[in-house]
Amino acid sequence: MIVDDSAVARSVLSRMIESDSSFEIAAVAGTAEDAIDALQAVRVDTILLDLEMPGAGGLRSIPRILDNACGAHVMIVSSVAEEGAEETVAALALGAADALPKPGTGRFNGRFSEVLISRLKALGYAEDQRPAAVAPVSAVVNAPLRAMSAERVELLAVGASTGGIHALNSFFETLPRRIGIPILVTQHLPVPFMPVFARQLGIAAKRETLVAEEGMALLPDRVIIAPGDAHLMVVDGPDGPVVHLDRSASYSGCMPSVDPMFQSVSALYGASAAGVVLTGMGRDGVQGAARMVAAGGSVLAQDEASCAVWGMPRSILEAGLACAIMPPDKLARRIASRVGGGACR
Repeated sequence: MIVDDSAVARSVLSRMIESDSSFEIAAVAGTAEDAIDALQAVRVDTILLDLEMPGAGGLRSIPRILDNACGAHVMIVSSVAEEGAEETVAALALGAADALPKPGTGRFNGRFSEVLISRLKALGYAEDQRPAAVAPVSAVVNAPLRAMSAERVELLAVGASTGGIHALNSFFETLPRRIGIPILVTQHLPVPFMPVFARQLGIAAKRETLVAEEGMALLPDRVIIAPGDAHLMVVDGPDGPVVHLDRSASYSGCMPSVDPMFQSVSALYGASAAGVVLTGMGRDGVQGAARMVAAGGSVLAQDEASCAVWGMPRSILEAGLACAIMPPDKLARRIASRVGGGACR
């Protein structure tokens, strides 16, 4: 379903999507209200949603759209998805699975079309309407879970990509406000989004949340976020562990990447480090998770049912590195039980 008040945008997006035989346009709508009405009669896998529209608009309507979407994913395709970082991060926090800046009139071609199609394929089917031809994941992934390290967790590192902001909010809303250890976060987002993302995550986490800077101290209950143009790593400083920012190419090709974060954490904290891998496409985090497990640490991953895209967590499970596969809130409870931070809120 395409939801956009511009007839030109609806037409161009429709042609782009239907150029790939994997997709068909099931419905179009000019307002969020029309989209909600249409969802009573049609089932879709993905909803492309503009944020700037008449009426209630796209942003405020996301919860109602998701309530009526029967498991469909919402992808923001809007001209404010880049310069309007605050609105986009808010949309992702409300449950949108992905966001893509909509180019200006006359520039709907080439690279944008390729990126749109690849993102749609990564999101896949709506959770409750996958065709029977698709084999159940349980029949494909049959890797055993590892035992969690017996050491008390002294540092938590969390990685996420597509759908990650919503998952991070759920994770931190459940995590006790005081657990007494530093927390690192690598979320795949462009640089302009980071200050807004840090501010909004800080509200959900109810703790100090900062975009990483070189030499920043790792303090108990401080959340430090990878800046968007560098890998977040930790090294020994004169007075304890500090942030080191690295801009070299990563194994996964991501910038920032979860792999360097996990690798540096494993080198410094060993068996007392815990990593969490949340929703996201691709395999970022597998190499670093292997290093973390080899050093005695523990890696936990989000389950398929609660993921927008079960790519990164699935790769952790398939590699035999996971000690738990759970929704974000239960992952938070598991971490809390290993740090002596008290009962969950």
